[in-house]
Amino acid sequence: MGLESFNPQTFLITFILGTLRMSDSPAAALTKRKVLVADDEQVIANTLAIILNQAGFEARAVYSGEKAIEALDSFQPDMLISDVIMTGMTGIEAAIATREKMPNCKILLFSGQAATADLLEKARLDGHEFEILAKPVHPTDLLAKLRG
Repeated sequence: MGLESFNPQTFLITFILGTLRMSDSPAAALTKRKVLVADDEQVIANTLAIILNQAGFEARAVYSGEKAIEALDSFQPDMLISDVIMTGMTGIEAAIATREKMPNCKILLFSGQAATADLLEKARLDGHEFEILAKPVHPTDLLAKLRG
């Protein structure tokens, strides 16, 4: 999906409507795991953090790859969800740095841009494998990945 076809409003509506359908997943049934969400689109990062908090996770939003790395020591996330294409440090660079610093941190990347494939291939050739979801991602799909 190219950037020109990505619509943040549709993305948010999909998340909000999906959250309303998640009533069969009570937050009390989850062990509260920490999730760090990194996206340079603040509304998306904040919305994801809100949804994850409502789903029983302890989530925090940051707005760059650099801020994600800075938050590792103080927040100690169990999981990092990061957009791939961000200004400054890419999500892949943040994921590599996170994996080096916190090898047990689960990493999930997402992107709505075609350039992602080239960046992922370069990382794979350098020995880094990451799971990726395409934007927009349905909340139940995201939660299934995080809980799996």
